[in-house]
Amino acid sequence: MVRSSSVFAALLFGTAALAQPAPGVPQSAQGARPPAQPTWVLGVGVAPLYTPIWQGSRDMGLSIFPDLRLNYRDDVFLSIPDGLGWNVVNRNGWKLGPLVKLRFGRRESTGGSPFLVTGGSDALLGMGDVGLAGEAGGFAQYSLARGKLRLRAEVRQGFGGHEGLVADTTLSWNDALGGVRSGWRYGLGLRAAWGGRNFTNTYFGVNAEQAANTGLAVTPTGDGLVSTGVTGSITKLLGPFGRDGAVTVFVSHDRLGDVVMRSSLLQERGQRGQTAVGLSYGYRFSWN
Repeated sequence: MVRSSSVFAALLFGTAALAQPAPGVPQSAQGARPPAQPTWVLGVGVAPLYTPIWQGSRDMGLSIFPDLRLNYRDDVFLSIPDGLGWNVVNRNGWKLGPLVKLRFGRRESTGGSPFLVTGGSDALLGMGDVGLAGEAGGFAQYSLARGKLRLRAEVRQGFGGHEGLVADTTLSWNDALGGVRSGWRYGLGLRAAWGGRNFTNTYFGVNAEQAANTGLAVTPTGDGLVSTGVTGSITKLLGPFGRDGAVTVFVSHDRLGDVVMRSSLLQERGQRGQTAVGLSYGYRFSWN
């Protein structure tokens, strides 16, 4: 998995945006008589991220991700990091429905995604490229404390670049700093990711051909916990209720699980700890 791609989704959208608002405008911004929710919301933003080049890498790089999101009411959402989803169930704090996501490929020449602008890694030379993957499945989310506390789980089956089963769980808290009218928001989150052996072997395992090309030992990986992590963000809303957009600063730290750390690729060319920082700006357009 391309590290910067996964960080982008989990940082920018795993804390302040589990309910799919416009970019940079967290759900906690809604309060003190916010405007009525429009039928359509288009979010346009950009997010530079400084992250490990690939998941497990020791090398860091800068990527600049576009943040484009389209929401239809609180029912259907479409974005690069969140995928295409439908809140089939949306009541009493519950949201459940189908979900399709993209996972960007990984280039052995640089280790990075198409959005990498500076930095690189030669640790993947001989491992081969990993193509673009789709992931189809479903999600369940439950909100407490007037939407400030959210628990979310996703299960998806990969196709294309990988054919493994993946699952993600998050627990997040989002609230205002200094009252809802202050224009400041914060988010804190815990997350964990699991993967089947078809997934972990694609991104972390070393087969016989790769071992011959790299000099690494053949090390297949299995099913289990891929990573655990913590995230934090601070957002400044621009204008009343973020009408003029929002700026968010975020940071995360993850630790890779033993199921992937047994790989000779990570043992010799990677590391368990993965830290990332980023900044985003987003603006939204709405209409009925």
